[in-house]
Amino acid sequence: MIDVLLVLNTGSSSLKFEVFAYDKLDRLAKGKVTGIGSRARLDATIEETGAVIGEPLAADDHETAMRAVITLIDRYDDGWRMIAAVHRIVHGGENFVAPVVVTPDVLTELETLVPLAPLHQPYNLAGIAASDRLADAPDIACFDTAFHAGQAPVFKTFAVEEALRERGIRRYGFHGLSYDWIARVLARDYPDVAKGRVVADHLGNGASLCAMIGGKSIDTTMGMTALDGLPMGSRSGAIDAGAVTYMMRSFGLSVEEVERMLYERSGLKGLSGISNDVETLLESNDPRAAFTLDYFALKVAQYAAMMATSMGGIDAFVFTGGIGENAAPVREAVLSRLAFLQPFRTLVIAANEERMMAIHAKALLAT
Repeated sequence: MIDVLLVLNTGSSSLKFEVFAYDKLDRLAKGKVTGIGSRARLDATIEETGAVIGEPLAADDHETAMRAVITLIDRYDDGWRMIAAVHRIVHGGENFVAPVVVTPDVLTELETLVPLAPLHQPYNLAGIAASDRLADAPDIACFDTAFHAGQAPVFKTFAVEEALRERGIRRYGFHGLSYDWIARVLARDYPDVAKGRVVADHLGNGASLCAMIGGKSIDTTMGMTALDGLPMGSRSGAIDAGAVTYMMRSFGLSVEEVERMLYERSGLKGLSGISNDVETLLESNDPRAAFTLDYFALKVAQYAAMMATSMGGIDAFVFTGGIGENAAPVREAVLSRLAFLQPFRTLVIAANEERMMAIHAKALLAT
């Protein structure tokens, strides 16, 4: 019998999973359910045997998708015993600054944070509900905000009145599991770099930067929600708050309409009018695509300079995430705009949030 951890990353129409052996955290299986609620499909690889699975799936909701994942594991495992289901939770608010075992009280508090991460939090919690109904193992929540919890007040405070700040109106930061992994890899493989001033750059459909010294978050570009900072796939990034109130007042847009526009119809998708996919934009001859990529590179460089200011300089720049790892023209465009800074080391490190979650879960279970 092998004790295993099931690591889950649940989205609006997808469920990604990886299975790790508890002892040495070797990955035993990985896969995903896509198209939940429409044309669902399950794709997976059982790494112990090399089996590759790809099949259509009738999955109208996350519970059905989770049931398919559990069934798959039961079908292909080699005496696996699941001892915990580990979930990525985007927003932990002020109270959750480390992984926790999910209880009814924890779940209730996490539900209050849904308005702060409407694209992620509801589906993260749906993953917990689905796994809780299908397995006896405890649920463990790992938070994207937790890595930034130790930032100094000057970096996480908004210039608003005290009454609002006391009610949690502040900067939290996100992509913490990705940055936590980067810090771990730097400490292991590049210890000289890890001690210095590092700008880590998570570029994917969601995008942000983090300033780190000694593996600790000093500053980051995302704020109270995952909407702030860099333009992203379909999210606007930073926008004048006055523009939002103007749109509501002058165009008659509701809160829901503004939210939908800024989260789902802006960013690279809104700028280009073509796609939120960088590979598609790189292949396009449409001048709007070129403008969008130039704009994106400019914003990444501008925010990188801001992160350098927060640390008093920069010794290394790390790219990660789907765009950061795979889009060399974007990397080159960003770095060319930062050439005015003193020479710094550049690294590309593959994201591995799932393994980071497994590491956290094992540490929590061992306490």
